[in-house]
Amino acid sequence: LTAGQAGDSPMFLPLMNLLRVGRTRGRPRTRPNAVRGDKAYSSRAIRAHLRARGIKAVIPEPDDQKGHRKRRGSRGGRPVSLDTADYRNRSVIERRYCHTKQWRGLATRYDKHAVNYRAAVVLNAVIAWSKALSDTP
Repeated sequence: LTAGQAGDSPMFLPLMNLLRVGRTRGRPRTRPNAVRGDKAYSSRAIRAHLRARGIKAVIPEPDDQKGHRKRRGSRGGRPVSLDTADYRNRSVIERRYCHTKQWRGLATRYDKHAVNYRAAVVLNAVIAWSKALSDTP
């Protein structure tokens, strides 16, 4: 959790270091195949981290970064590649955030302490998963 006025992108690298995806056998995976993100995650540090670990970045380049790159001419480097078909799948994540923000306390961050806010997020996720797994609508 970050402060309410802080962006999400400073927490990207610490989150990637904590990432563990369980498997049926063996150690959990720490390297996903691809990472989808919006333009806020298009920083040089994030792209370099993903490239160093061999992770495909499905992150569009903001217009201001395109302008800076073009202004530098041949020293600006190649344009960022973007798999637009894969980027469309990011809407699933955005819809989940919209469902989470239906809880007024989560949308407005009324909780004073981070542990209380995190507990509400976890409770919201448990309720959503139990609805998705149930037989009845």
